[in-house]
Amino acid sequence: MNDKSLISNAFQMFSKEAPAHQEAWMQAVKGLGAASKLDSRTEALAYIAVLAVARLESGLPFHVKQAKALGVSREEIISAVLLGLPAVGNTVVQSLPAALAAYDEE
Repeated sequence: MNDKSLISNAFQMFSKEAPAHQEAWMQAVKGLGAASKLDSRTEALAYIAVLAVARLESGLPFHVKQAKALGVSREEIISAVLLGLPAVGNTVVQSLPAALAAYDEE
């Protein structure tokens, strides 16, 4: 996935202005991914749930498109976003517009 429009402005600036830090971060991300015992679809859905709970909507377009490419359905995206309802309440609904806009985009 190379569409930079899906990457938040903040992360793009991080990559441009602090490339050594960004490379170190990406190495950690890759290592954590390799250590995960979840299949790629489950991990993508779990990550979307974490983004929604953490209210990091800017990361949703990239990760929703990634999940969609793995065959995740629109309904599964909704369920992932709303997974945190019992734990954190309705703050997760703030993530629905960004997640569904990214999913519905061609």
